[in-house]
Amino acid sequence: MIAKPLKIEAVETILVDVPTIRPHKLSVATMNCQTLVLVGIRCSDGITGWGEGTTIGGLAYGEESPESIKTNIDTYFAPMLAGMDPTRPGAAMKQLRVLFQGNRFAKCAIETALYDAQARRVGVPLSELFGGRVRDSVDVAWTLASGDTRRDIDEAEAMLEKKRHRVFKLKIGARAVADDVAHVAAIKSALGSRAEVRVDVNQAWSEAEAVWAIGRLADAGVDLVEQPIGTGNPRGLKRLTALARVPVMADEALHGPVDAFALASTKSADVFAVKIAQSGGLAGAADVAAIALASGIDLYGGTMLEGAVGTIASAQLFSTFDELKWGTELFGPLLLTEEILTEPLRYENFSLALPAGPGLGIELDWERIGRLRRDATRGASVTVTR
Repeated sequence: MIAKPLKIEAVETILVDVPTIRPHKLSVATMNCQTLVLVGIRCSDGITGWGEGTTIGGLAYGEESPESIKTNIDTYFAPMLAGMDPTRPGAAMKQLRVLFQGNRFAKCAIETALYDAQARRVGVPLSELFGGRVRDSVDVAWTLASGDTRRDIDEAEAMLEKKRHRVFKLKIGARAVADDVAHVAAIKSALGSRAEVRVDVNQAWSEAEAVWAIGRLADAGVDLVEQPIGTGNPRGLKRLTALARVPVMADEALHGPVDAFALASTKSADVFAVKIAQSGGLAGAADVAAIALASGIDLYGGTMLEGAVGTIASAQLFSTFDELKWGTELFGPLLLTEEILTEPLRYENFSLALPAGPGLGIELDWERIGRLRRDATRGASVTVTR
């Protein structure tokens, strides 16, 4: 008897609004709530895979929003996917890329759901579909982004005491450059050799400001500077990388393999922040990592402050990288006030442990998601304020 070919039966998108434990201050906006875009792909064999397409900082940060992700998946992606073979994620994603431009975050959510379903189908962790794990946990940094020096020091001390984080990244760029440098120096002085301190400028400085500031940050003991200037000045990023006394990391300048090749070929960064959403999906992020490692560029596992689904999808991929010198920033679920899994992700000994189960290795808590999901009566939440 010939088995029926499997088909994609339905694609579901859900907006889930979750408040943050404290304001999360970027150079472009302050977040008080995160909207998770959960995407489920139901297949004819009864398996449903899940992905996430979550943004950070609203349209102040990038060209996609939670609402655009949901609308474009519902309107364009879902009808195209209906009836396709779910056992061939690569073929489905190739068709999406041919037919629809951009939408990296939306494509990432779809691709993650397809790989989750396929890994569940064959009974292996998602990481096995990308060559298998070389580590069972990934180091996790914590971002200090309240904007208040004393509060950030106290927060870092609490994390060290709990053995949850020993690497701290400071979000700066919203204030005068000298004030930001003083803020960072005070925090590093308080933490001393017990912790690493890094900074993320989110493109806020001019090249001249960056030259002035990076030297002083090096004197203060900062270990890494992320995206100090805008993506419109690639030559400036190359000059800063050559001049800097601490490593420079590319983030917003890195939107997938094409950008990775351009940056690597001109040695315009010392470190790549690999993000599955920015790369358009897991496969694109794997390509970014391969280009970096072949070029002698170090890797850092980045985040878009995803919830549990996007976070563990990232960890599944990052666990397969031969080298992950700078660890990861996969702390997103810890910034949220509500849990959406039946069993929370396991953070311990400064790391995130990878689950052993098939697919992503997680199960969603539908009772909690039901309370948090956005609907027509509740409307949109306010997630970003200037």
